[in-house]
Amino acid sequence: MSDLAGLKASYELAVVGAGPAGLAAATLAAELGIDTLLIDEQDGPGGQIYRAIARSPLGEPAILGADYWQGATLLAPFRASGAAYLPGAAVWSVSRALEIGVSAGGTARLIQAKHVILATGALERPFPIPGWTLPGVMTAGAAQILLKSSGLVAEGEIVLAGSGPLLWLVAAQYLRAGARIAALLDTTPRANRSAALRHFPAFLVSSYFAKGIALMRAVKRRVRVVRNVTALAGEGQSRLETVVYREEDGRERHLPANLLLLHQGVTPNLNLANATGCAQAWDERQLCFKPVVDGWGASSIDGVSIAGDGAGIAGAAAAEARGRLAALAAAAKLGRIASAERDRRAAAHRAALARAERGRAFLDTLYRPAKAFRVPQGDVVACRCEEVSAREIVAAVALGCSGPNQMKSFLRCGMGPCQGRLCGLTVSELIADARGLSPAAVGYYRLRPPVKPITLAELAGLPKSSEAVKAVERS
Repeated sequence: MSDLAGLKASYELAVVGAGPAGLAAATLAAELGIDTLLIDEQDGPGGQIYRAIARSPLGEPAILGADYWQGATLLAPFRASGAAYLPGAAVWSVSRALEIGVSAGGTARLIQAKHVILATGALERPFPIPGWTLPGVMTAGAAQILLKSSGLVAEGEIVLAGSGPLLWLVAAQYLRAGARIAALLDTTPRANRSAALRHFPAFLVSSYFAKGIALMRAVKRRVRVVRNVTALAGEGQSRLETVVYREEDGRERHLPANLLLLHQGVTPNLNLANATGCAQAWDERQLCFKPVVDGWGASSIDGVSIAGDGAGIAGAAAAEARGRLAALAAAAKLGRIASAERDRRAAAHRAALARAERGRAFLDTLYRPAKAFRVPQGDVVACRCEEVSAREIVAAVALGCSGPNQMKSFLRCGMGPCQGRLCGLTVSELIADARGLSPAAVGYYRLRPPVKPITLAELAGLPKSSEAVKAVERS
């Protein structure tokens, strides 16, 4: 199925997002006899981590590595499951009545579901530094998307900077693809290493350990790695020309560069869950807001479950297990299996989840981003869409702005095309820091549908009595 015309008016279960969690959930649900629809923005299954897995343009499989190709094992079971599939479509609303607003090909439809599983995955954490809006500066994840979907690798002097496993993975993938990396600037704070030590025994026996060591060794053999970087900036006239960084001893270095790839971890993509009304909470270990869910992925909204990294960062293997647990819970709620059968089937998936999460605390603690790279100062742009600086946000706090939602009225932060995806955490942490509070006390943007752009023509073609249309009109 590739267009809205082929959709039915209603489904028992709608799954949003075709990454590992969404594929696993839709497959299991359909195998249990549930009338299931899987909706995804991409033109093929895989999500961000397994992007273009069904039609990779790369002739050499080794470039992306074995973990990427693990995603191919999810495709055949999904295709055989009987689940309906709508690629290339944007979900812009899920109402509390489980009415789903979907757009594709310039038209919109409203689909009714009895249960919804949101598997919207993760976003890269904002990395607001001087010069991060210059042409030639992008995220490591964006560079990886270009490699996976189009086989494109940048030429010239490439610098990677930041912290976290994905930074090292992209470096290794770029090297295998023939790129030249001038340097990897590691911003991981030295203090994180001692803090992470108490979690090391679990990490040592996890699946992450051997893979991580091999990955870092492969990169270090070919790339100059500078550790304990405490300050970072991009400079240039009309585009990036130089990366400026400061080492722990205070010395400042200048490095010619054509491309700077930034990364300091990922956070849950909670915009759709937020707009649906799902409760969220601040996670101090992962330094982000995430939806409040139970052990089955059930949110605070009846009939809405959240699976995968959208419920908290844990990786692809954990996302698969969470997707299957959410599907089992939905099957029990829809009356397809008894609670006892749900629990019996869940045992294997809970064991898989426990294995996948082993060692996660070590990674979260080790790669906790430094405050200097999360809370910008001065004229550094915090909200890219509305071009609002950190200085302006702090000044608005001094005038009495107490939280992100008020900041929309003061400076329009979070009201641009990205709807807070690139500035949400930065704005919350800036306000919290200026007020001497935790981000938990300050809160996050309160989002409303549509969470993705929808044209007036699309909106006009929908029934005016629908909850989704009313919600858009109210916003």
